[in-house]
Amino acid sequence: MRKEFERVTPESVGISSEGIARFLDSLEGGHTQMHGLMIMRHGKVCAEGWWAPFAPGTPHMCNSLTKTYMGTAIGIAVTEGLLKIEDRLVDIFPEFAPENPSPYINELTVRNVLCMGSGMTAFPPDDGDWVKNFIAMPLNNRPGTAFFYNSVGSTFLGKIIEKLTGKNVYEYLAEKLFVKIGIDPDNLTYSPAPADRDMWAWRAVSTTEDNLRLMKLYADGGVWEGERILSEEYVRLATSFQNDSASEAKGNPTASDNFVGYGFQMWMCRYPGAYRADGAAGQFSIVIPSKDMIVSINEHTMQAQKTLDCVWEYLMPAVSDGELAENPDAQAALARRMRSLAVTAPEYAPYSEGKAAASGRYIVESGSFDLYCNAMGAKVEVQAREFDIEFGVMDGRISWTADDRTGCSLEFAMNGTRRYNRFPSPWQFARECWANGVWESGTRFRLELLWPEADVERALVFEFGEKRVEVSERRKMTPPGITPPAPAVAVRR
Repeated sequence: MRKEFERVTPESVGISSEGIARFLDSLEGGHTQMHGLMIMRHGKVCAEGWWAPFAPGTPHMCNSLTKTYMGTAIGIAVTEGLLKIEDRLVDIFPEFAPENPSPYINELTVRNVLCMGSGMTAFPPDDGDWVKNFIAMPLNNRPGTAFFYNSVGSTFLGKIIEKLTGKNVYEYLAEKLFVKIGIDPDNLTYSPAPADRDMWAWRAVSTTEDNLRLMKLYADGGVWEGERILSEEYVRLATSFQNDSASEAKGNPTASDNFVGYGFQMWMCRYPGAYRADGAAGQFSIVIPSKDMIVSINEHTMQAQKTLDCVWEYLMPAVSDGELAENPDAQAALARRMRSLAVTAPEYAPYSEGKAAASGRYIVESGSFDLYCNAMGAKVEVQAREFDIEFGVMDGRISWTADDRTGCSLEFAMNGTRRYNRFPSPWQFARECWANGVWESGTRFRLELLWPEADVERALVFEFGEKRVEVSERRKMTPPGITPPAPAVAVRR
């Protein structure tokens, strides 16, 4: 049964409210769009806030923070005696061993995969047969001697659980982890994907608190409410230096917190003794053992290192070894601020001389057109073939019919706010969409779509001409290797 954490003032656990306010200032300095923040010390939550429309109960894409969930599944299986970290992959999947030409394949162990030390120097092909492709890859380095960040390897960890238990890794985690540490298995899900994007290494969808609870299990040595879930030895190994990640500096020279080592599906940090679960675009759950402290963050940024810098440079100096004197004025100011956080409001530009002429029904003649979230570059097979767009004074609506004959509609605001919509997206769990529109010129209209659950923002730019429109896409962040689609062209019916 879920037990809620005690909520206390920052000063009662030795953290300055004014220091947390300065930390917030640094986070809101322009390098990121913050979504959620929780700070725990001595097992008590002393500060928490979400930037509307993000909310405490809204699931959020983990990206590669998912890897720590995969590593935890292995840790539970090790604790239960289902496998050992020194077990060889060829013994777990003997049916694929003869196809690998590498002399090192017989040395490759679960431990090597956990610490990104597989010996590979390239990713296996992503044609959907993850197990066969992973074991068939040539190993250019002896396993355990070099670091290569390998999301396919993290997916492979989930396949090991499936082989040993006959259960999907999330089914296994729901039974063995989620219900025990207070995570709702119906709310912590994974984003569905087609076979060629079926990567368990980045598909978990959880809340800010779910990720904090996960890392509290490690901070408490693998024990939750008196029950041992992870062995003490597995926790020790997972949260300490197991592989030298200094080579990461070559590809990402500004990410200094990636250069100090890797454990089991989690990173070591520059701050002495600290370690973290880490996902792209700044999904962090950081444990600082020397301060008995956990910081859980959801955000959207291309400069995630700056957020870690903010933790070390602004939050940690606000932490004292003992209690601090209560500061009611600062506590009240901080509480008000944490309750009123919000992402940047949309632009206000509702006027255009061409607005009335642009309203109408359009038939898509070329290119692809959809209004779904498309998280992680998943290809949406269901495209819109025709759509109606209607512009009001301060709002509007798009209705469309897809090629599978399903119909959807989306309302958008133009009054400086966002309009809430709820509908499912193909291949995606995401249901909630906040939409607004801006006229960039007399003929150019920008529709902005924010999907909080998927951490996806899309901007579709409609360039209206005489009896036609060209629709192109802009994104704040496009996943590596994903090319934005060519513009769609539609004509007035």
